[in-house]
Amino acid sequence: MNATIAFDLDGTLIDSVGHIHHGVSQALEEMDLPPISRDDTQGFVGRGLPILLQQVLDHIGAPQAHHAELSRRTMEHYVGTPSDPASVYPGARDALSALKAQGYRLTLCTNKPIEATRAALRDTGLDGFFDIVVGGDSLSTRKPDPEMLFAALDGAENALYVGDSETDAETAQRGKVAFLLYTEGYRKTPVEALPHTARFSDFTDLLALVQRYL
Repeated sequence: MNATIAFDLDGTLIDSVGHIHHGVSQALEEMDLPPISRDDTQGFVGRGLPILLQQVLDHIGAPQAHHAELSRRTMEHYVGTPSDPASVYPGARDALSALKAQGYRLTLCTNKPIEATRAALRDTGLDGFFDIVVGGDSLSTRKPDPEMLFAALDGAENALYVGDSETDAETAQRGKVAFLLYTEGYRKTPVEALPHTARFSDFTDLLALVQRYL
């Protein structure tokens, strides 16, 4: 089995907060609910759309009874508005290309709903890199439950997980998978407080790290 590297998406490969915030904001406006700032939206990213929208409703003081409609409208706007190819973090595309060229199998493990994930990958031109894509509604559980990560790694004995957040660090720890922490994403906790095998802030360093730990 090829050595496999599973990646998170939001905050790891793409800076998607602006796109997510747009979808949520449009949905809130249509429902005559109070707005939310981009910074607050970023603070809620990482545990999947259902939890993000729960937190949004709590933040604006609206009842959770709005959750289903807010989710439907947010998804309509998110999927209906193309992701900006410029949202891919600098160097990420070249790093993925280099890893593929070296024969590594690349997969994706994200709490973003699968429909939104596939749309984001298509719009940003990243869809051709990943052999397996596991989204937040692909299984009955989400990260930090490690089952999503196990599905993305597909039995690989030599494996790494690359992510940016507290959720990713916990997922890797619970799954006993080596974890590379991208420090420029949506993490709120100090780097030193998160369990990780190694860290990087520049995607030009990723190939060397992978070769060291795989």
